[in-house]
Amino acid sequence: MSVWHGWSIRTRLTVVSSVVMALLCTIATVFILLAVHGGATDYREEQLVSDAVRIVQQVRRKGIPTSIPDPGDVSAQLYNPVGTQVAATPDVKGMPPLGDFGTPDIDNYAIRHLCDMPSFPGDCKIVLAFPIDLANGVWWLYASTAQVPWYVSAPLLSTLVGGSLLLVLLTALGAYRTVGRTLEPVDAITDKLAKITGSDLSQRVPVPHFQDELRRLAETANQTLDRAESAVDQQRRFASDASHDLRSPLTAMRAEVEEALLHPGETDWEETGKALLESLERLQDLVTDLLQIARLDAGAPGQLEPIDLAEMVACELDRRQRGVTVTRRLAPGVVINGDRLRLTRLLTNLLDNAERHAESNVAVIVERQGDSAVLEVVDDGGGITPDQREIVFQRFARLDAARSRDAGGTGLGLPIARQIAESHGGSLTLEDSAKGARFVLRVPVAGSATDSTTDSAAG
Repeated sequence: MSVWHGWSIRTRLTVVSSVVMALLCTIATVFILLAVHGGATDYREEQLVSDAVRIVQQVRRKGIPTSIPDPGDVSAQLYNPVGTQVAATPDVKGMPPLGDFGTPDIDNYAIRHLCDMPSFPGDCKIVLAFPIDLANGVWWLYASTAQVPWYVSAPLLSTLVGGSLLLVLLTALGAYRTVGRTLEPVDAITDKLAKITGSDLSQRVPVPHFQDELRRLAETANQTLDRAESAVDQQRRFASDASHDLRSPLTAMRAEVEEALLHPGETDWEETGKALLESLERLQDLVTDLLQIARLDAGAPGQLEPIDLAEMVACELDRRQRGVTVTRRLAPGVVINGDRLRLTRLLTNLLDNAERHAESNVAVIVERQGDSAVLEVVDDGGGITPDQREIVFQRFARLDAARSRDAGGTGLGLPIARQIAESHGGSLTLEDSAKGARFVLRVPVAGSATDSTTDSAAG
């Protein structure tokens, strides 16, 4: 079995097809031999009867002979009515009767296949008992000839065996070449995949021309490579952006420390400490966001529980220090299944973004629409043009100067919020508003038909 597992597909299929052809040829050979053997046996029995009839005719025309000429492959004995041998071919002259037929039918001849007779020990013969009705009684002519061997004849057996071997050989060669040609696309795909490295995912495997399983395999492999390349590119951009954003507060901190060390007597150490603390806070926020992104990307499961969305929003709004006026319209009884910590983080990110860009007011709305719980956070700032609404959900995305007064953002708050929404089987979009930006969260309410996917999505 281990040897079989070590063989290639081409070799295994060639062996299987050859074995199947060998079995078919063996079955065909057996049937042919059986059919030909039966026909040859019938023909030999007819020949034996014909030779006996010829001898009987000679007896009737010429009288009782003293001997029977050797007719070739046939042995013959002539017995008178009292059972005395009168004539015989030289090979059985003086021997017992060729066959014991008991009380034969005097009106018809009888044929038997007998083996190991006294006259032919170790051989099998076709034996004929032929009655001859003469004036003085019924005489008996016994004649025998060799049985047809199981293989009929050596030339026939050689032809069948040779033809079978030729068919098996042709089948093996045909299967080997056919499977080889069939697997050529697989070899090409394998060679191309072996050349593709993690640093160069731009190459694609060749796609066969025929609409078959191999074409679907190649297309699936290319789709997988597309996703892998996209993921790697995203990770590279993420690493580049993260390193840039991490470097900014570190650079600011280094500059503050170096300047203070150059002029220690003139340095306002309290102001320097505050500046360093701000940079550390920004660095801490960025690291926290990066860890949150990593957990979401890894699909870390959340702790699901029934949550009254209005109650959670009210609790968060009550504890926040407000830089702008926050108006609320919260419909009670909108319950969802979710992770409280993650949903709180989503709300905090939306509120932080809204307060940074609002002129004076932020509105928070919770309501139920059909099977969906809806949370809206709307600011009265400058808003975002429709062509840039998806850009804000990209990691480390930066818009134009109209919203560049975001001095404390990490560029990860909104992407994290959308990822949390999607992990709960919902969506987070930026929709039309009379003024400012309007972020809308939709999550299935507890017990709804769409809520059946929440557990798996949150995990």
